[in-house]
Amino acid sequence: MEKTSKIYVAGHRGMVGSAIVRKLQAEGYDNLVLRASSELDLRNQAAVEKFFETEKPEYVFLAAARVGGIMANNTYRADFLYENLMIESNVIHQSYVHKVKKLLFLGSSCIYPKNAPQPLKEEYLLSGYLEETNEPYAIAKIAGIKLCENYRAQYGCNFISAMPTNLYGPNDNYDLNNSHVIPALIRKFHEAKINNSPSVEVWGSGTPLREFLHVDDLADACVFLMKNYCRNEFVNVGVGQDITIRELAERIKKITDFQGEIKWDKSKPNGTPRKLMDVSKLYGLNWRPKILLDAGLREVIGQFKSSLS
Repeated sequence: MEKTSKIYVAGHRGMVGSAIVRKLQAEGYDNLVLRASSELDLRNQAAVEKFFETEKPEYVFLAAARVGGIMANNTYRADFLYENLMIESNVIHQSYVHKVKKLLFLGSSCIYPKNAPQPLKEEYLLSGYLEETNEPYAIAKIAGIKLCENYRAQYGCNFISAMPTNLYGPNDNYDLNNSHVIPALIRKFHEAKINNSPSVEVWGSGTPLREFLHVDDLADACVFLMKNYCRNEFVNVGVGQDITIRELAERIKKITDFQGEIKWDKSKPNGTPRKLMDVSKLYGLNWRPKILLDAGLREVIGQFKSSLS
């Protein structure tokens, strides 16, 4: 991938896509092709075909997706399945048709079975039942992995896949109805602090374990893989350590300086009991994350507060 190579980042306004753009620009890649969803509907087969015919990108980072937290995944089940299948199918197929040199597809740790052994190794894919609340999204992401594998097998396409763990960072979604756990907690604790609320309600029991990766570390890994990885098997991207949701809530409570009580609503779903990624394959390629969780949380909480002023 040369500095002048034409690179298409699909989903460049999202948290992951924008981080990839920042990383590429920081490394001197200046021939980026970017389209907002209002300019290019990736669910539209004809529109995607026209875009690839016109622009002819050499490299593709496929970070576009319909995403959300437990509530969104469980509420918009058909939308999450249909839209993600269409996005990835259109982009991957047109990348084959127009002879893209290399494509990186981004999935999610939710592809793994609910009760898979921990930590989650890449070979555990399709070894058991998925978590019910996000099954449609997971199935779409599994389909994306298999598209990349089989376009490689049938046509020799250099298409690879990376599966990041839970992410947080700049450009995250803080909508309480559609956000993931870190931005939801940040917003809840910040608003409770401002409003002098006596307590903050958090979903579930607090016992599930989660691993968190700063999105800038993911972007670094994506560019690294685009440069250095060309095998069929997908690669986990994570930090290899996890904490309970209860501990996460306590950390965010401390950083936001909220003095009240945390109330756990055990009537709400916990989701998968644990999702710790085995990152030995990626670490074996000599890549490591750089941003520790506490430092990353302080950074994004500061950014969230600044965005409100």
